[in-house]
Amino acid sequence: MIYYTYPGFRNKALTISYDDGLWSDVHLLEICNRYGIRGTFNLNSGCMQEERRIGKDRIAELYKGHEVATHGVKHLTLARCPMTDVVKEILEDRQALEELTGEIVCGHAYPNGSYSPEIKTLLPSLGIHYARTATDTGLYTHPQDFYEWNPTCHHNNRLMYHAKEFLSFDLPQFQYLFYVWGHSYEFDRDNNWDVIEEFCKMIGGREDIWYATNAEVCHYLMAVKQVHTSVDEKLLFNGSGQDIYLIRNGENILLRPGELQRIHSPESHGKLRKIVL
Repeated sequence: MIYYTYPGFRNKALTISYDDGLWSDVHLLEICNRYGIRGTFNLNSGCMQEERRIGKDRIAELYKGHEVATHGVKHLTLARCPMTDVVKEILEDRQALEELTGEIVCGHAYPNGSYSPEIKTLLPSLGIHYARTATDTGLYTHPQDFYEWNPTCHHNNRLMYHAKEFLSFDLPQFQYLFYVWGHSYEFDRDNNWDVIEEFCKMIGGREDIWYATNAEVCHYLMAVKQVHTSVDEKLLFNGSGQDIYLIRNGENILLRPGELQRIHSPESHGKLRKIVL
């Protein structure tokens, strides 16, 4: 019996996603960094000259340790635009953000939650690996479609209820994913910075949770699909480019990239031996 886990053999993961790149991100990042919360910030590169937006010269330093993803150059409502404009909105934003961060940008958050089947089909050819919607599920499950990635909840949608529920889970056969989204300026507007402070303090710094960006979650779950087993599950091969963590009959197994491992018979105490191909 094999169960895939998150890095560190954890079965819980937390990721957050915040949009627009306003100056209120500075305060949010201070809180997240204090408690070890990591996530993704979705920026509009064509709006950074606006007074309330974080300037281009601050992007790389401010978001260090987190992920920067696209949110459209001008934050257009994509489902109302010609497909040529959709291409420009995403590809030009991606290029500009890569120049600012020095990183590969591969994520997207749909502006105003607007998308269509045609837009979803287009994204892979633009180098986008996942796209977040604005539709809460209240669930802690993996997305069935990474181009229609529905989060668990907005931070104004029973956040502390969800946090307590998430922390209460202890069934090892499940792999839980808690995904929070929003806009940092909403904390100023609603005068509720205490909510995100309390949340991060409660849920941060725990050994049983993997704190990850959206892209890290996406890429790890995609890599898990590249693990192959023999029918009797005594041969395990990791065809991905990253470490994969799994549990077989209660035993922690770390599969290195490109590695084939053989599970010995029970009388050999379940030890692993790498097979050199």
